[in-house]
Amino acid sequence: MKLTYNLEKDEKAYYLHIQGDLIGDEVGPKLVEIVSDAIQEGAKTFVINLSEVRYISSSGIGLLITMLTKMRNVGGEVFLAAPSEHVKKLLIITKLNNIFTVFDSVEEFQAKN
Repeated sequence: MKLTYNLEKDEKAYYLHIQGDLIGDEVGPKLVEIVSDAIQEGAKTFVINLSEVRYISSSGIGLLITMLTKMRNVGGEVFLAAPSEHVKKLLIITKLNNIFTVFDSVEEFQAKN
């Protein structure tokens, strides 16, 4: 399933809503560019909404780590929100749940920050 996305922002964070399979295809560099552009605008908090992501490949995991590294290099943070059960299991297996802060929903992030 082709990856699509949209970006929103409010006073708390930038929100990247991803739909489809996160496999690091031609859209991957564009997602990293979005994070870089947000950093240029002074962003310190980035929330990636995974509620409509069915599958993440190893390249997709690499993309998430690249985005996290870029944000942490400027004192920022990337949060993951609303992963499906399948994606949650992947985060646990890869131990990424220890690297990323994961929220059950975007709304939960907003309530806690």
